[in-house]
Amino acid sequence: MIVGIPREVKDNEYRVAVTPAGVRELTVAGHRVLVESGAGVGSAIPDEAYVKYGAELAGSAEEVWGSADLVQKVKEPVPEEHGLLREGQVLFTYLHLAASRELTEALVERGVAAVAYETVQLPDGRLPLLAPMSEVAGRMAPQVGAHYLERGNGGRGVLLGGVSGVHPARVVVLGAGMAGSNAAWIAAGMEAEVVIIDRDVDRLRMVDQIHKGRILTVTSNRAAIEHHVERADLVIGAVLVPGAKAPVLVTAELVAAMRPGSVIVDISVDQGGSVETIRMTTHSDPTYVEHGVVHYGVGNMPGAVPRTSTYALTNVTLPYAVAIATHGLQQAVREDPVLAQGVNVYRGAVTSSPVAEAHGMEHAPLSRLIPGVD
Repeated sequence: MIVGIPREVKDNEYRVAVTPAGVRELTVAGHRVLVESGAGVGSAIPDEAYVKYGAELAGSAEEVWGSADLVQKVKEPVPEEHGLLREGQVLFTYLHLAASRELTEALVERGVAAVAYETVQLPDGRLPLLAPMSEVAGRMAPQVGAHYLERGNGGRGVLLGGVSGVHPARVVVLGAGMAGSNAAWIAAGMEAEVVIIDRDVDRLRMVDQIHKGRILTVTSNRAAIEHHVERADLVIGAVLVPGAKAPVLVTAELVAAMRPGSVIVDISVDQGGSVETIRMTTHSDPTYVEHGVVHYGVGNMPGAVPRTSTYALTNVTLPYAVAIATHGLQQAVREDPVLAQGVNVYRGAVTSSPVAEAHGMEHAPLSRLIPGVD
């Protein structure tokens, strides 16, 4: 199979889907790997490193997309890439389709088999391909929030950790999953006062056991969210429903009740966001102010630290990419129900129930389209 690795074109996205070591694994398995020239430069990986491990260089994105049976990316195709999608092609990347009807329709119309990193799900509910980027985004969120709390950046002028005799910033984290727990951990390490809110008491219990009371855990309900968000200097949204739009937990009315110069960092913005007033922003224009509150809605936060993110991502995606390339998608999903969970669109049909529900589209179970899939 020909595996194509195009250069990412999303605003300030410097990650690349595969490292040279990943290319080596694919070529040893008998596949051709076509890497667009310059794809790895943002992650400090020169073209020569890919060639050394067996990749062929392509001079353009059109060449990669036009030749590849399997296209592996980091972020979802932007509108300028939609015309490059081909019928029968397998696309393996982060997709977040519940938040984008336009991309969903493009994949359906083009007859692409689209496999989303973020919905590959283990039997215990864990999301192995989303986890490392959630970890990165979670750890970035407090430092981003600390930056925008500075007065010169539009914030209240509050130091996250305070100083002796002065109260530290109050940080509220919505969601105690991978992103949220990492955000709370780093914020606590920066000596902020941290509250983490989740409806899963077992997750909160785990936070308590690890941090031994350093992070305050609160069971999620409307009154608790309102109480803590109103008093927060920094709110970090980290709520995830696999494959579906994030639930809105912070209303516009509640945002208006926050103190002027407070900051919201919504990690879940690529799934629609958990704050009613959040909208997608970019690294080149990351914030806006609404109701006097600074909003940060960058949908590809880990793209700012591509060297770390690229290697972390390849570590988890590579075994699945090798399986798809070696066995073909149909056989790969028959053999691995975990990977089958990742198929969101297949040959003109929406196979993800949450995506179909989000857009009011017809849902076609993958088992109906590929015999032998559970």
